[in-house]
Amino acid sequence: MTKNNKRICPVESAGGLDNGIRRWLQNPQKILRPYITEGMTVLDVGCGPGFFSLDIAQMVGKSGRVIASDVQEGMLQRVKEKIKGTGIEERIVLHKCGENKIGVSEPVDFVLLFYMVHEVPNQEDLLNEIRTILKPNGQVLIVEPPFHVSKSAFEETLRKAGSAGFVLIERPKVFLSKAVILKKA
Repeated sequence: MTKNNKRICPVESAGGLDNGIRRWLQNPQKILRPYITEGMTVLDVGCGPGFFSLDIAQMVGKSGRVIASDVQEGMLQRVKEKIKGTGIEERIVLHKCGENKIGVSEPVDFVLLFYMVHEVPNQEDLLNEIRTILKPNGQVLIVEPPFHVSKSAFEETLRKAGSAGFVLIERPKVFLSKAVILKKA
């Protein structure tokens, strides 16, 4: 969540995170539909240009809400431009993370951590903070890219999640990714 982290994808590269090829390979509806339902409050941490946030807003419907959170103001501006004047604009709350904290206190039903946990210097703090805002039956989806995150590094993240009070529910298949669904222990 820190701006000084050189591993964070820069705003100038946001186009590579949101394009038709990626949508075909990593379709947000296919990946998230089993976990997100109408009326939920969903936190999209490291939302980038909103690749997942916009689809999530459709899934949660008019009674739901998406908190699109990113450490980079430029990424949040891209989301803001995409949703301006659309039917989903009122469902998406843009939230700028602090340097070492998400900073959301609202209870959430689902947290999406897509291709971003490896960018966080202190994963323990991240996971502990998420645990405090996740509703009792809430779930967390962590997805990491294999080209940045080794199997052992991913397993270490899962160990840290266990220490933070999470248990593994499932290992969903996500193209070009290592993925896991967690819930509170």
